[in-house]
Amino acid sequence: MLIVLAALCALPARAQLLAVTLDGLDGELRENALAWLGDPPNTPQARTNYLYSARRKVEQSLQALGYYRADVDLNLKRAPDTWTLSITVEPGEPVVYGNVDVRISGDADTDPTFTKLLQQSPLKPGEVLNHAVYEKFRRSISNLGQRRGYFDGVFSEARIAVEPVSGLADVSLHYESGSRFVFGPLSYDQDIVKPGLLEPLLQTPVGEPYEQQKLQETQARLQRTGYFSTVILRPQANAATDGQVPLTLDLFPAKRHSINVGVGFSTDTQERVSLTWRTPRINRHGHSQESRLQYSRINPSGRVTYNIPLSDPLNDVLQLTARVEDNEFGDLDSIQQELGTRREIKRGEWVRSYSLRALNESWKAQGLDRENDYLLPGFSLSQRVHRGALVNPTGGFSQWYRVELGSQELGSDVDLLRLTADYGFIHTLAERHRLVFRGDIGAVFLDAGERDQLAPSLNFFAGGNQSIRGYSYQSIGNEATFIADDGEEVTLVIGGDRLLIGSAEYQYSFNKNWRGALFIDAGDAFDEGQFEASVGAGFGVHYVTPIGAIRLDLANPVTDDNPSWRFHLSIGAEF
Repeated sequence: MLIVLAALCALPARAQLLAVTLDGLDGELRENALAWLGDPPNTPQARTNYLYSARRKVEQSLQALGYYRADVDLNLKRAPDTWTLSITVEPGEPVVYGNVDVRISGDADTDPTFTKLLQQSPLKPGEVLNHAVYEKFRRSISNLGQRRGYFDGVFSEARIAVEPVSGLADVSLHYESGSRFVFGPLSYDQDIVKPGLLEPLLQTPVGEPYEQQKLQETQARLQRTGYFSTVILRPQANAATDGQVPLTLDLFPAKRHSINVGVGFSTDTQERVSLTWRTPRINRHGHSQESRLQYSRINPSGRVTYNIPLSDPLNDVLQLTARVEDNEFGDLDSIQQELGTRREIKRGEWVRSYSLRALNESWKAQGLDRENDYLLPGFSLSQRVHRGALVNPTGGFSQWYRVELGSQELGSDVDLLRLTADYGFIHTLAERHRLVFRGDIGAVFLDAGERDQLAPSLNFFAGGNQSIRGYSYQSIGNEATFIADDGEEVTLVIGGDRLLIGSAEYQYSFNKNWRGALFIDAGDAFDEGQFEASVGAGFGVHYVTPIGAIRLDLANPVTDDNPSWRFHLSIGAEF
């Protein structure tokens, strides 16, 4: 066998049977002619067939693009090994559209989507005839009819009459849509979830005009609940009666449990490991839970969230939460234990929530050891709009507001009112140039005599990847002096009751994944009347991934007396 293979490899390659040259055509005309001619023949019989059909194929390739008056000249030279076919073409003047008669009759005549499609018609008198363009437009009318529920729609006339001598082509395209069908009853297995739970997600009410987009939206909404591994929603057009199209919905339950392990690193929280356990559907009422443990040297934490759908499984959910977290704020070590409830309601781009959380927080430092309880009702409102991919948008704007209050009469150790607001703005100046702006504002109002009773997590701190780069994580805040255990005075960063931060960044994209950045961050976490801006400036390199950009920034705290450069590494969406 090896000897045979070696012998075959040693045989000379078969000589080319036919060489073809094509002159007189450029661009699309040349490409189309070569495509119609196909690959050179590799057998004598294939060569004969190629020569026989060459003129006809070139003419047909030109006619497809509107050139019906072409002069095609063939010249064949025979040789012992390779024949040469020279094709010379004079394409002539193209045929243009003359009278264009496109009509829609039936219910579709008053359908605005058909009106818009006709306004965008590429078939215009005087334009060069192109059969592919005509066919594409004809199919777009037919496909739109199917998507909009005109299942009896047909073309009573669809033709192009070409007069090569006059150079005109008359188009007749008459579409009779008939009546528009409506959604019929929907049938599905209701053993997975209780009847009525999915009703707010269904966009196909009986009697409403049929629209394929509504089916796709319904299917996507059902999939987003997490209850199902697969969702298939199909119209039964063949079973339509009295103008109604029945629907069948096949639901396949998702896995009852999933466990994910993650590892990560950022210069704020250092290395971290997380374990997440999810149960997307606990019972027929659509309850779900997510439990997450995360360890990092800076802020190990654990959180359990139990979700209960109310009026809408996606847009109106009650959350019950329990959280434990150990965190570092400035020079303070904080341990938080929290129970909470929150109702989140989504309406279009806006999300509002009502919350109540019971927080027990203890914090320690040299000369300081305190613990307080807080019962904090709250309200938040947010909006996010973007263009392009969410993890790397070309433009967008986000805003988030939150208000919380505590009262000693309602169980808090401190009377307080806490207000926060965050903003983000992204704008693409040109293809490779992008601007990113960010702003954070916060204030806590409480009696001056209770200032030292405000827990670190309710104070404000600045510094770090998402704050003022050039400074370490949560290192900026109001300072206070305490007496340490050894009797010496110590000055600690304890945070501020006010926050004001702004950031501006210019980004230049080198290619699809890599970009450079120049930035300046400024602001302070301070007590009322004691604002003193800290400024960080620098540059960075970002690598864009499907889960967000990996950002390596080098920043300098330019307002420090002895500034030194600091690396910041983070990953995730900026928006």
